[in-house]
Amino acid sequence: MDMETKREIILDNYDHPFNKVDEELNGYIKVNSANDSCIDNINLYIKIEDNIIKDIKFSGEACAISTASTSIMIKNMIGMTTKEGIDYVNNFTNMIYEKEYDNTSFDEANAFDETYKQGNRKTCATLPYRGIIKVLLESSEKHE
Repeated sequence: MDMETKREIILDNYDHPFNKVDEELNGYIKVNSANDSCIDNINLYIKIEDNIIKDIKFSGEACAISTASTSIMIKNMIGMTTKEGIDYVNNFTNMIYEKEYDNTSFDEANAFDETYKQGNRKTCATLPYRGIIKVLLESSEKHE
């Protein structure tokens, strides 16, 4: 994927984020992810039924990288089992931190494959993943 395409994907998901809401949601598990060194502060709302991620929405304020990463993460994870979600989060994190990973399930998330070159952006790109992994791990433990 060329740099212009990556930029377009990130800007489109920032300008038109998928499943962004302005209100608190009932019936969802809520988790907050914030970056202590900047304005990034998002709430994720996750609905898990029968060990399947049925829906994810988010609210809050964040930079282009965090917002786009959240939007893309949500698009990719809805419909996954909690185990698949955990694997997806770990795989994405491996990409950001230059570890071995498989990009075949990433689609638009491949736009972040060179984020490791900008150390300060690693935190931005992984912000929603740090939040959702807590919920997925807890949910997965309940179903074992």
